[in-house]
This record gives sequence, C-alpha cells and structure tokens, in this order.
Amino acid sequence: MRSRMKRPVIFAMGIYLLAMTGCTWIMKPPPPTAETALVPVQADDFPVLNDDLNYDGLAAAVSQSLVYLARVSPDRRFQYGPDTYTAAHVIRSLNVFLEKIREKPSAAALTVLLRTKYRIYRSLGKNESGEVLFTGYYEPILRGSRVRQGRYQYPVYGRPKDLITVDLGRFKDTYQGERLVGRVNGGALIPYYDRQQIDEKDALKGKAPVLAWVDDPVALFFLHIQGSGKIYLDNGDYVNAYYHVTNGQPYRSIGRLLIDEGAILQKDMSMQAIRAYVNAHPGQMQRIFNHNPSYVFFKARENGPFGYLNVPLTAGRSLATDRRLFPPAALALVQCQKPVVDDKGKIQRWIPFSRFVLNQDTGGAIRGAARADIFWGNGAYARIAAGHLQHPGTFYFFVLKADE
Repeated sequence: MRSRMKRPVIFAMGIYLLAMTGCTWIMKPPPPTAETALVPVQADDFPVLNDDLNYDGLAAAVSQSLVYLARVSPDRRFQYGPDTYTAAHVIRSLNVFLEKIREKPSAAALTVLLRTKYRIYRSLGKNESGEVLFTGYYEPILRGSRVRQGRYQYPVYGRPKDLITVDLGRFKDTYQGERLVGRVNGGALIPYYDRQQIDEKDALKGKAPVLAWVDDPVALFFLHIQGSGKIYLDNGDYVNAYYHVTNGQPYRSIGRLLIDEGAILQKDMSMQAIRAYVNAHPGQMQRIFNHNPSYVFFKARENGPFGYLNVPLTAGRSLATDRRLFPPAALALVQCQKPVVDDKGKIQRWIPFSRFVLNQDTGGAIRGAARADIFWGNGAYARIAAGHLQHPGTFYFFVLKADE
C-alpha cells in the first residue's frame, strides 16, 4: 500500500509520525527528584480518610518512626516535595497524630484534624498521574542448620571481608547519595562478584561468614528478594536474618524474565507462580536465578524484621519507597487493593482499602515516584498478599502545617 501512495501523502505521514515520536520524546517529564516527587494537595479535595484496620498496630508503627527521629539532629531537614521540615517538626506531627488515634476517632473526626492542621502531599506517580504500582513483601520462614550437613546445603552469607562500599558524596557534592560497591583487585576497585560467580563458582569461599545453611534454594532466593526472614534451626534455636548490604550488582526481575520467555503469563505472575515453575523445572533453576545478578548479604539480629531506618517493621503498617525521593519515617496513607482469601488459601477477590502507614523501608526494586512496597508481616495471609499484590493505587504524606 505504501508504495502506491503519492509522495505528498508519504511526506505528510512522515511528518506526523516524526511529530508524534519526536514530541513524545521532547515532552517526556524529567525524572522525579525529592523536590518534585510529592505534590501538595488541597485539603478540600481530599476524601474522608478511612483506616481498614481500625488503627490496630498504627500506634506501634508511629512509635518506631519516633524512635528513628529521636536519633537524628532536631534541625535535620526532611524534604516533602517543594517544602522542607525539621526533624523536630516531624516529631511534633507524629505526636499530634498519635494522641488523636489513641482516642480511636471516627474517620470523619480524623479527617477534620488532618484537613485543618496538616499539609497533604500526593506522590507524583506514573507520568505525573499520581498512579503508583504497589507490591508487597513479607517475612519468610526457612529451615536451617548452623553447620553444612544433610539437606542443609545452601548458605545464608554475612558481609564478605573483601567487600568495599564507597560513598561518592565524600568525593564530589554532585554525587551525594550515590555509592559504589566492589572489591580491590590489583590496586583497582572492580565490581563485586555476581550471583553466578557466588553460587556456581564458590567465589565467597573463605571470604564471608555463613549465618546458617538452609535446605531450600528457592526459599533462599526469595529471602534475598524480601530482605529479611526467620530461620528455624535444627537445634531448636532460630536466626533473624536481616538485610545488611548487597553486592552492588543491578537488580533484575526473574518474574519479567519468565513472562518474556512465555513460561508464565503476565496475568498469572506471582511469587507463588515463580516458585511452582522453578520447582517443576529444577534444571532451569540456576539459570533463572542468575538472571538477577544482585546478591544480598545478611546480619543476625535478636529482634526483627528491621527496615532501612533500623527500627522494627510493623505488619501492614510499614511502607517501603524510594529513599532518594520520599521523607523517612513520615506518616502516609495508601489507597490500593487487598486480597480476600478463603480457608484453603485461595484468593476469592480483591477489594479496595485505605490505610495509614509509616515510610520506614526501601528496596532495590523500589525506584521512582510510581513504586511502593507494603510489608505484610508473616504467616499465610502475608505470604499470599505479598506474593500476588501488583495493583495500582495512590499514596499521600501528611505533616503539620508550618505554623502549627
């Protein structure tokens, strides 16, 4: 057909396509920064604020944010989109909110407080639309041993002795917040070993402590993804394995790999679907895992799980976002969907929910203003919700007005 078109038509179509593609490229919004990732919202435009858990666990989560904020200088400033507030002001914001929720107020009463006393900010979201993709994470349970024996053959590594982290901000102001992870070889800093080198070539032999040996390589892989978990040992003891550092290699989604290869349909993708596929195709397991070169090293803690702020996470109340963009420890509200599960562990349907949370964690895959991760805790429901949640929603941040 195109060869039969007259030249002016071809030229016009070419200009149209050029304009469409060119303008799209030119008009593409710049990547969000801490100053642009949150957008102020008019209080009158904000709906009634509901909490689907009737405030259960919320006071505990707020208290953990207050623990973190008490550690920093009262004058430290936190960025809420175009505005900044001191740590002392954020503490006051949380304390006023905490005092109110201890009364178990109605949604309408709490809405009045937040509309009149607080400034409200919405995440910029995808393409500045406010839409955020929510996923979930949880605390997995593994079985292990202090020594390598029998079925316990897969190591949970601590931080290697030769791993080096470099804070680039110490060398140049424009690199503030950026860092490199690597090792020294021949006097030069080079990238650290990737997953394939660690798992298949025993690159960490004699270089890293082993917290425990576990019996399930698939569970171990998901421990890396979740960032923390509990390992019950064969001697009756247990280890709280907590994220310490990564090898600095990029995170790549094996879920996306399996979708691209046609192994799992996108509509069926979940953590459970990945586990089922890998268990059914053990010969492909290491190849699939190696697609993600990122590797997590752990440390043991008495309590947990802990988030990025080094305070315990609260099930259903702790949120993970991009730490470069959003204020740590801040009060937020998420609006998304959650699964309704029957007594056999099957999801019957998804229903909308609204819930107050605290921004207390981050993650290697949580990047940009259009991503957030909800911590669901542990247990069967947490595993199901975390494994299947891939739904759009919105989230908002709250802080007392500057003159309050």
